[in-house]
Amino acid sequence: MGVEYQPNNHHHNGGGEEGKEGHFDSVPPLILGLQPSALVDHVAKVDWSLLSQIPGESGGSFPVEIEELEHILGEVKTHILSSPNDSTSSKTIAGGSVANTIRGLTSGFGLSCGIIGACGDDEQGKLFVRNMSFYGVNLSRLRRNKGSTAQADELMRADFAGSKWLVMRYAISNLEIMHAAVRIAKQEGLLISLDLASFEMVRKFKLPLLQLLESGNIDLCFANEDEATELLRDEEGANPEVALEFLAKHCQWAVVTLGPNGCIVKHGKETVRVPAIGESKAIDATGAGDLFASGFLYGLVKGLSLEECCKVGSCSGGSVIRALGGEVTPENWQWMYKQMQTKGLTIPSSGK
Repeated sequence: MGVEYQPNNHHHNGGGEEGKEGHFDSVPPLILGLQPSALVDHVAKVDWSLLSQIPGESGGSFPVEIEELEHILGEVKTHILSSPNDSTSSKTIAGGSVANTIRGLTSGFGLSCGIIGACGDDEQGKLFVRNMSFYGVNLSRLRRNKGSTAQADELMRADFAGSKWLVMRYAISNLEIMHAAVRIAKQEGLLISLDLASFEMVRKFKLPLLQLLESGNIDLCFANEDEATELLRDEEGANPEVALEFLAKHCQWAVVTLGPNGCIVKHGKETVRVPAIGESKAIDATGAGDLFASGFLYGLVKGLSLEECCKVGSCSGGSVIRALGGEVTPENWQWMYKQMQTKGLTIPSSGK
């Protein structure tokens, strides 16, 4: 179970005055992640009885007030599953889908990446900065605010200049800033990747999502099986394949991940189906889609074939589920490099 903390907009079940940090580097990051407010993930192994006491569907996400978040975290402590030789039954790390993808691209694939957004100087904000900085993520575009972690309310053209990709996650609370980011990114010639977030987000806020997709500004779209099916729920015969066709009409690259069944991807007239890696022991699925996106984006940036992009994605997605939380451990990066080698894929220079 994951609980995602986003002050002023608290999410569960995953997901002041402006100051500016540092100065922009002479070489802009290749890939930027839009994370309007810094998120912190509380991930814990709990018994099933707790999930039945919390509103919402298993695997989904929904907003809660701070009081309810504190109540849930209190309940988590009493329902935590731990065994004598297991010190990793819970952890708190910088979280959110975009941060997971960007951290993976930096630490596992050695690509230069940055975050655009805001965070406060409270404990959550400091934890986010510490964790992302440790992995070498460029935070010069992260506005630091006084007080609790708050949402970025302005973007500057200079934030985007010279980068190649913008990575976003769909969220209704961030819709205004997403539209602003899309507008600037397109003016600056960036390609845009969008993750569909969760089936509950797709279900409740489908119209603005469809408008965003149909604008033609989204170049790459990631959806899991539940999100893809939810997107076309009202259509007859809605299934991942039909959703893939729909997404591919509006995006250059459309990706639907199918969990243990791998993924299907379409680019132009080419459609590829790649099975899951099969050799990964699943401990926690948190971040599986986010890290798949890391591998797939790495493949695109490096000019790999569509099938190879999927294979790299299945290796990186398989690496994160081997431990708790959306952060890949050093041992599991080594595991991923071995998997890539056996599939005939070139290992990133960071893994050599």
